[in-house]
Amino acid sequence: MKASVVVGFASLSVGLVVALDAAAQEKPKDGAVTFPTNEQMRHYRAMGDPRLSPDGQRVLVQITEATAEGAKSHLWLVEVGGGKARQLTYSPAADKRGERGAEWMPDGQSVLFLAKRGEHTSLYRLPMDGGEAKAFVLKVPVMADESKVAGALPPAKEMKDKAKAEEKSEPVEIDVAGFKVSPDGKMVALMAHDPQTPGEKKEKDAKADAEWVDHDLHRTRLYLVSVDDLMSADEKGADGADGADGSKDGSKDGKDAEEKAAKLTLVGVPVDVHGAAWSADSTKLVVDAEEPNGVDELGPAGSTWVVTASDAAHPVKLAELPKTAGNVVWSKDGLGLIYLAQAKRDAPPGYADLYEYTLATKEVRDLTDGFDGSVGHQQPIALADGGVVEDVEMGVEAGLMRYSAAGKAEAVKLPVAAVAAVETNAAQNGWVFVGSSGGKETELLYAGSLGGEAKVLETPELAPKGVRTVAPKRISWMSEGPKGEKLKIEGMLYLPPEAAVGTANEKVPLVVEVHGGPLGAYADSYSIFTDFLLGHGWAVLRTNPRGSTGRGAAFAAANKNDLGGGDYRDIMAGVDYVLKTEPIDGDKLALMGYSYGGEMAAFVETKTTRFKAIVSCAPVIDQNSEYGTERGSWYDQWYFGKPWLHEADAWRQSPMSGVEKAKTPFMLLQGQSDTTDPLGQSEEMYHALRQMGVPVELITYPRVDHGPLGGAIYGSPSPEPWHGFDARQRVVAFIAKGFGKQ
Repeated sequence: MKASVVVGFASLSVGLVVALDAAAQEKPKDGAVTFPTNEQMRHYRAMGDPRLSPDGQRVLVQITEATAEGAKSHLWLVEVGGGKARQLTYSPAADKRGERGAEWMPDGQSVLFLAKRGEHTSLYRLPMDGGEAKAFVLKVPVMADESKVAGALPPAKEMKDKAKAEEKSEPVEIDVAGFKVSPDGKMVALMAHDPQTPGEKKEKDAKADAEWVDHDLHRTRLYLVSVDDLMSADEKGADGADGADGSKDGSKDGKDAEEKAAKLTLVGVPVDVHGAAWSADSTKLVVDAEEPNGVDELGPAGSTWVVTASDAAHPVKLAELPKTAGNVVWSKDGLGLIYLAQAKRDAPPGYADLYEYTLATKEVRDLTDGFDGSVGHQQPIALADGGVVEDVEMGVEAGLMRYSAAGKAEAVKLPVAAVAAVETNAAQNGWVFVGSSGGKETELLYAGSLGGEAKVLETPELAPKGVRTVAPKRISWMSEGPKGEKLKIEGMLYLPPEAAVGTANEKVPLVVEVHGGPLGAYADSYSIFTDFLLGHGWAVLRTNPRGSTGRGAAFAAANKNDLGGGDYRDIMAGVDYVLKTEPIDGDKLALMGYSYGGEMAAFVETKTTRFKAIVSCAPVIDQNSEYGTERGSWYDQWYFGKPWLHEADAWRQSPMSGVEKAKTPFMLLQGQSDTTDPLGQSEEMYHALRQMGVPVELITYPRVDHGPLGGAIYGSPSPEPWHGFDARQRVVAFIAKGFGKQ
């Protein structure tokens, strides 16, 4: 759990897949506007990570190709003053992911980005006056060969000489995981995981590659490099990278000549580095770090460090900051830090407050204690006047809050209901947002000042031509609280257009969706999967029961030790509400959810027979077995404690505990490589229902973990070309059968 009678694989041939969904694949007539078909769901692009240029006149934005195009990401340039957006980078065939993580150099003359166009993920520089992007040569000495058990290989002369060979090993190239350019443009901070050692490679090649769990000596390190040194070092040829003018200019990769690598300075943070931020004067960095090897399973294990650029070997640990601190940035005057950390009030792990820390006095101030919304997850933006901007959730809206130096909170005026990204530049002479609303496609917006009038910037089309979308009806209803009091629950109802205008001749079926988490929420944002369901003539109800974000810490904590209890009643109260107030057919109800939504689907299976079909994706079925096999269990522990110490509580909050009451046809969709809610959970439910004689189907998908499969199903670009397509067509067929349509 986290913030997630057919057993088979999604390995159908393309021809068979298309044939199975033939009815849904009829192309709309020219000029017609329809809800997206399953095939059209493979043709949506995504947009994110905007970066405003130093002069405030241009925006770099990352566009991810549609699933049908390979789901690579590329950098595009958008002019604030108007004009057609143009693509800056193109990937060679060998690069399966594309370009990402771009930053402007402070002089605005070039940009840096990450890409993997050979064996390693490298840092690239693209000049904005034309020419191709080239990768810098970045190498580090290999660590001592200590990460495998001594004697793992059979005695052999080459293995006995391993240590001696290690001493003679040349530096090796690193895979860059992230970078930050100093505000003065003179330094770059790089994050990279320790590369494989020659000894490890020999062991792997010899298949003497046993893994000692939680004993890896490799770390994610932070390095500093001067820009002058970068520029004087060799740059590897782009080999298919493209110039700022969009022209394709392949060149040699530089491997036929001896490479001069840039000199890297290792920062002395002794644990895994997760992030870093420069001070405005470029003299210091603040670093987010965490103990390695799964220590966070035992409790929060983070730490915060201040690094002086001129003395990188001796960072200072800030003991006053909590172990949950993250996304730490400097105040504009450099006298304090702003960060997110676990909320002051009792709430699930990951529920954050926004804090301010003064270095001189070591005073900590909680800026959001008692906030009746929820703090988001983006890095805070420190303002020149001493204030700070942070993304927040308020009910079904995801917006921005501005906190003044005095601590006064003010919502930032926005033209959309949900903001997914907000950025400014060092001068803060403009602001850019990626945002959307229900029934309104994702847009790139620009405002000259924070809260000022925003305009839509021209970007490439994200949706396929001829698709439509509708806005939801925001609704709320009352449900019983933990002590019998009435609790207000919010949700959004999407109606097919005929029902929405009141001209339907008959009531429409309803699909109820439950979000993941349980610490999560549905926002009033653009939802292509909802549009897809609406295209089948079904209404969709998205619910935010107790335990959701957007309503304050107490609401987020209201399902503690009560999973599948009050939150189940909240959802069913919402169903009853729309049956009374909307043209919904109470005899044609279905429910589906992913991650915790899948877990709730399994609870519903064991508690009611009101639904005709239930779809559960990547669920938790048995809290005991899932707790011991998932990646990280601290989150679950907050809800019900260690299962072996709270056996009755854990079993009561497991859908498996009520499986003998199950009757509704049930479908399970599961990634085979899921480490959040592992495959065994779906297998347990499948076998139990099958033995109980309940109609049940289990479909598993190879190669995918928890998040990637969910993204593919709901329509995000995916490198797996058919996983989402296959899952959606199965969901539609399964629900339609439950509604009596073959």
